[in-house]
Order: sequence, then C-alpha cells, then structure tokens
Amino acid sequence: MYVPKESQPKQGGGGGKAQDGEKGGKRKIVAQNKKARHDYAIIDTFEAGLVLMGTEVKSLREGRTSLTDGFVQIDGGEAWLHNAHIPEYHQGSWTNHSARRKRKLLLHREEIDKLESKSQETGHTIVPLALYFRDGRAKAEIALARGKKEYDKRQTLREKQDRRESDRAIAAAKRKQRAQAQ
Repeated sequence: MYVPKESQPKQGGGGGKAQDGEKGGKRKIVAQNKKARHDYAIIDTFEAGLVLMGTEVKSLREGRTSLTDGFVQIDGGEAWLHNAHIPEYHQGSWTNHSARRKRKLLLHREEIDKLESKSQETGHTIVPLALYFRDGRAKAEIALARGKKEYDKRQTLREKQDRRESDRAIAAAKRKQRAQAQ
C-alpha cells in the first residue's frame, strides 16, 4: 500500500523546527551565572560545546552545578573553562571526575581569535553565563565582558527597580480597569 510522503513519520529523532529563534531548538538550562551579568557589561555572547567525561554529563543532568567563580582562558589557540564546579557523580566509581578541573570549549577558529584579541584589551575578560543542554549536547554560553565600576552597578540596580515599579503600576491599572468593566 502506498502512503503519501507527507503522512509518513519522519526518520531520526527529535524535532525539526528551532525554537527560541535559534538554531537547534529549545535549551534546558542547568546553571546560570547571574553574578556575571551584575559584575560585567556584556559585549558579545558565544555558544560553545564542552568536552566532558561521562560522569560529568550525568552530574550536569542532576543540575547541581555552579559557575560563580568560573572564567575562560585562551591557551595555545584553545579555549578552556576554569573553576566551573561540576560536583562528582554520586553513583560514580573510580572513573569519577575532579570537580573543578579545566574543561575544553569547542569554538570556531574565528571565534577563538576574536575572543583572544579582545580579551587582551584592558578591562575585558571572558566569563561563562550559562550551562545548558541543547538536543542532548552540553553547551556553555560564554561572553566577552568588561568589568563594571561600582556606580555602574548601582545604576543598573536603580534601572531594574524603576522598571519593576512601572510594571507593577501598569498591572495595577489594568486590574482596576478590568474590575470597572465588570
């Protein structure tokens, strides 16, 4: 019996269309570095693959990871993630990994060259923003950033507080309008 191609199930796994407006679909965030967005002005972001051991992947899936002290360094034309804490896998054996070992980041040559040249400028650094899974593969979002001064941090907090207050006022006005309409 002939079945038209449109009604046949697609070959392969997962899903087809990208979500979030990006290539590759939805991402499942494991860890975020909120402190980095507070302490640094983000200039440019990059998505990098991670070279991990099996127990590291299992530990990441449990979601007990910390990026607060993490940083990226370019050594010998390769990008390395330092001080990212991925705890040992509790069911691991002698093959378990070290919690704070340096991990290689997978980036294109042009991206590594750009990051290396920009990070050598005064006040610029490369920080990890998030670790997540996309289509079953561990990825790291890293950013080229410039350190904020204390007054910049206060200004950012003030803007955030003002935005929150205006959102509350708008929501209250909408609630009041809905109540009057009923």
